[in-house]
Amino acid sequence: MTGVERQHMLGYVRVSTDEQARSGLGLEAQESALKAEAERRGWELTILRDEGASGKQVNPGLRKALEQLASGLADGLVVAKMDRISRSLLHAVEILDTAKAQGWALVVLDLGVDLTTPAGRALAGTMAVFAEFERELIRERTRAAAAAAKARGTKLGRPSQIPTPVARRIVEMRETGLSYGAIARALTDDQVLSPAGRPTWQASTVRRFCNSVELAKAVA
Repeated sequence: MTGVERQHMLGYVRVSTDEQARSGLGLEAQESALKAEAERRGWELTILRDEGASGKQVNPGLRKALEQLASGLADGLVVAKMDRISRSLLHAVEILDTAKAQGWALVVLDLGVDLTTPAGRALAGTMAVFAEFERELIRERTRAAAAAAKARGTKLGRPSQIPTPVARRIVEMRETGLSYGAIARALTDDQVLSPAGRPTWQASTVRRFCNSVELAKAVA
């Protein structure tokens, strides 16, 4: 992203335990790193925080940041470490895919991932390659587990309680190469209720459904 206007970046910091939230351990170091990078690169920086929050879900501060980025209210997201926003390589690549699709920058200081530079984009591409390798390993493990269950005579349950038309749509979107996060956003935007009856879909829900479909195919 280039231009004469000063870029507005959202900085995100998170600590994972209540003890850290009370003491401030971790937050100060993360914020210092983000402010130093913003100073070096001339960014306007707004920092959002999740204190005492785990990385198992999209926490309120991060959700707010992603909503602002999707709405075009900021130019990008910067974090000190990748594990502040993702719990796995697959999740990290989903966030990278979202950034690319929506046109905002993602900068991860500890890994050198930076969608504003050629080197940073190349590293992001390498991560995507390894993420696809991880997906293939998961598929192989799923098929092996399904075959073992079938050999034992284990009866597997239904893949999901998702209505058939919605399930078919998810499968079709996944086959076009869309990430779990992109599928979840599409269903949310179209006001399709989740299996729990909520108006918002999570990437983890889509992932579990797709994994169950793979399992069902392997057993068939």
